[in-house]
Amino acid sequence: MTDRRTELADNLARVEERISTACDKAGRAREDVTLIVVTKTYPASDVRLLAELGVREVAENRDQDAAPKAAACSDLSLTWHFVGQLQTNKVRSVANYADIVQSVDRARLVTALSKEAVRAGRELGCLLQVALDAESGDTRGATGERGGVAPAGVAALADAVAAAEGLRLDGLMTVAPLTGRYAGRPGAAFERLMEISSGLRVNHPAANMVSAGMSADLDEAVAAGATHVRVGTAVLGVRPRLG
Repeated sequence: MTDRRTELADNLARVEERISTACDKAGRAREDVTLIVVTKTYPASDVRLLAELGVREVAENRDQDAAPKAAACSDLSLTWHFVGQLQTNKVRSVANYADIVQSVDRARLVTALSKEAVRAGRELGCLLQVALDAESGDTRGATGERGGVAPAGVAALADAVAAAEGLRLDGLMTVAPLTGRYAGRPGAAFERLMEISSGLRVNHPAANMVSAGMSADLDEAVAAGATHVRVGTAVLGVRPRLG
């Protein structure tokens, strides 16, 4: 366990240096960027070690892994983010432990999240996942290869979240696309997300969270203006395959 703690501490230090350097280059204050550690496939024991090392925000992408892990760590002062594509049949479970759902991409999901947040007596923060590989006039939900609402559909979906009981519209999230005009251009993708964020904040000024960038491209995300970066591999190592 001591070796694992040392490994995590060293990895966190390297990620911290990357974020700080990126902030310096962008003329941003380090405190303007929040690190979320993506702990998917890793055990609750790692979450505890991360908490000891000062991590306060963690993310999961599969409810079947996240629910027991969150329960096992319920005594810790952590903010839990759900970042995976969310099926409506998992919403009741997710609403019990997630503080922020970063993958809201369709009206049906908004309705389900609202119902279960009210049932649980909680307020859930919501980020709209924007599919930048669906940059067109398409306003449907879940149009991107990795999920997400097309940019043209952001305004209507944002209004739906803002009007839903038990939900709080916090901002936007994206994953650098693998196809389309932004494939291989994460910096340009994140700059486009910031443009969409600016438009969103005209009618929803408090929705100022922008979650973008992972282990491979967090530097570009910080340069573009992301407020949160989601880092897994660079902190925890290459993930083992689940059996």
